[in-house]
Amino acid sequence: MTEKLVVFCTCASPDEAEKIARTLVEKQLAACVNILPAVRSIYRWQGNVEDTTEVLLLIKTRQAVYPDLEKEIRKLHSYSAPEIVAIVIDRGSAAYLDWIAAETSAIQ
Repeated sequence: MTEKLVVFCTCASPDEAEKIARTLVEKQLAACVNILPAVRSIYRWQGNVEDTTEVLLLIKTRQAVYPDLEKEIRKLHSYSAPEIVAIVIDRGSAAYLDWIAAETSAIQ
């Protein structure tokens, strides 16, 4: 098992997703962020079933920087309760996992 994470975060718009992704990478809180447009989300919110189109971010980072990453997402995000879900990367290419570590190593 590694200390690397993939963090899922849905955003209200492509512009919001790009702003969050670029900020996370520039601040070395993430090594890479994939932006997946037009994700259809059906969920219950404040007693209503919602059906919206969102943009999904797949964020590659380390557990050590996760608290700062979450704080930054909350600061930039338009939702009052944004989806921020981290999954531990159990296995992966050693070279790729080393790259994630190197690109996020400025923050402990």
